[in-house]
Amino acid sequence: MNTFEKIRELSVKYTDYTAQNLSKLVKIKSLSLQEKDVQLELKRQMEEAGFDEVFIDGLGNVIGRIGNGPKKIAIDAHMDTVDVGNMANWEFDPFCGTVKDGYVWGRGTVDQKGGAASFITAGRILKEIGVPEDVTVYFVGSVIEEDCDGLCWKYIIEEDKLRPDCVISTEPTNLNIYRGHRGRMEMHMIFNGVSAHGSAPERGVNAVYKASRACLEVEKLHENLAHDEFLGKGSVTVSEFISGSPSLCAVADFARVHLDRRLTWGETKDSAVAEINNIVQKEGGKVEVLQYKETAYTGLEYGMEKYYPTWKIEESHPVVVNAVESYVKLYDKKPLVDKWTFSTNGVTIQGIYGIPVIGFGPGNEVLAHAPNEKTPLEHLVVASAFYAAFVINY
Repeated sequence: MNTFEKIRELSVKYTDYTAQNLSKLVKIKSLSLQEKDVQLELKRQMEEAGFDEVFIDGLGNVIGRIGNGPKKIAIDAHMDTVDVGNMANWEFDPFCGTVKDGYVWGRGTVDQKGGAASFITAGRILKEIGVPEDVTVYFVGSVIEEDCDGLCWKYIIEEDKLRPDCVISTEPTNLNIYRGHRGRMEMHMIFNGVSAHGSAPERGVNAVYKASRACLEVEKLHENLAHDEFLGKGSVTVSEFISGSPSLCAVADFARVHLDRRLTWGETKDSAVAEINNIVQKEGGKVEVLQYKETAYTGLEYGMEKYYPTWKIEESHPVVVNAVESYVKLYDKKPLVDKWTFSTNGVTIQGIYGIPVIGFGPGNEVLAHAPNEKTPLEHLVVASAFYAAFVINY
């Protein structure tokens, strides 16, 4: 039996172990900035699996290490989830963590505690078969991704001084290999007017009208944004409209519009801001790129600009090639190589710091942020095997 057959055998052997670990993680509600309890459980699981070192950093990321070689691989799973939304849309308790009918059920099974449970098992497998002497593997249970994707890795790289040679994101890929996604940013269009009595609106300047005209121009802009053959088209949409006036009997003297901007290849913060500037200047308005700054569960205040760069790596990149080879050696068939539709921690890892990222995760991304979230046990098994094989084949 070769090493990859052994990995595959162990991943199947530990199916229930992986499922039960995921169940324990799902039972702990862990919204952004409230991850403490789930992080303590993840730390316990890493220690139980025999990791060489486990610690929690200043932002609250749990980082486990196996091996001590010069080549550094990191495997990332964010441990925060979105909330459950309208409970009427759920057919079961979102935090049940039930294992039945070939699935683990509950919030976070797909996005993305399933990835963490799978890398715990991968770590256990690597401890059994041995990590190559020239490799160190870091297993990262990261925080605050749902609130501000990439912030956790900004801290890891700049404050922890941990800079791996490559990263596997365990965001859901339906067991495909992903090599990029569009970037995004958040902007405000801000307009001021002059209030007047509502009985004589001609005496004032209505900020809502200014903002409304600008919104219609944003709608037109969306149709003409750049397109990339791999990543697809850029997009922009209005996601919030707020106005103010001295009273409901007065002309509105303030309006603010929130824009969700998705950036395809070649689009940048500067180019996106310039496009919106061209619109708002006609109405005497201004554009602001938003900032994120919040207090982590550790008590640390930390933040970054809400600009999350577009990224992709080529299919011929050695990290993608290694991923494909690893999968083929495990299952004797080629995986689909594709991209995410949503954003991940790759925006900072690759988009800002230029560290190669590939994605491989259990679960179907269409269930991310959706009710009735569930992940197949088979996906957890394959992901566990893949992470271990990637390290061995690196």
